[in-house]
Amino acid sequence: MKKNLFTPLFYFAFLLLVSCGGNNTDSNVTAPGAEKNPKSKVLEAGADLLQKKSPISKINMYLDGFHFYNGNLQGQMEAHHYVTQVNEDLHQALMYDGNGPNAKLMGVEYIISERLFKKLPLEERKLWHSHSYEVKSGELIAPGIPDVAEHELMEKLVSTYGKVIHTWHTDRDLELPLGSPMIMMGFTKDGQLKKELVADRDKRFGISTADKRKQRADIPMPQVVVGANAWEKGEVRQLQITNKYEAPEHQH
Repeated sequence: MKKNLFTPLFYFAFLLLVSCGGNNTDSNVTAPGAEKNPKSKVLEAGADLLQKKSPISKINMYLDGFHFYNGNLQGQMEAHHYVTQVNEDLHQALMYDGNGPNAKLMGVEYIISERLFKKLPLEERKLWHSHSYEVKSGELIAPGIPDVAEHELMEKLVSTYGKVIHTWHTDRDLELPLGSPMIMMGFTKDGQLKKELVADRDKRFGISTADKRKQRADIPMPQVVVGANAWEKGEVRQLQITNKYEAPEHQH
């Protein structure tokens, strides 16, 4: 009997190639600047045709979720993640304020497995957040793929940890990226995320976060490893611009 290759994972991989679930969220930012002139457009088209973009071509996953500024639970925003799986223990994501052609790059997220997270020093763990509540609550979604494929993906992500840095604060800097990059965190309990943000997202994508939550009830809730979500215990870590250089571990 010939083996059926159309397994759920194969089906999932196929759907990632043919589905997008995007182009329904405009950028919140109107950047100043002149329109592209004909010369720029020609150069852009030529580069697009001739140059390889190997790292970007490896982006194979689209996630949508919410973050807040570490230390300021009221500073909340939606983030569109375009993710590359480096290996079974590491993902990396480019994050935008929308999913259309004019979306602005707002930051990056590194996602690691529980196995790798447990190897981090305790101080480093304070920069990371768990994904267990985001998955179980339905707040984190993978737009454009069927529920069965999304469920399988969320089973993998529920025990992972993320380190997020926003370089453009598109909720308040509506023209250009200003100030210092900021460390972001993920939500961990009901009642933290503003309902209007969820309602707006659900309307755009034609989904129900409440239904997602019910569908994921069978996914086991992992225990959060010590050190993650340190803000809950008042251990806030944030970036700032300074004229002092006191990072000997990064000196060469």
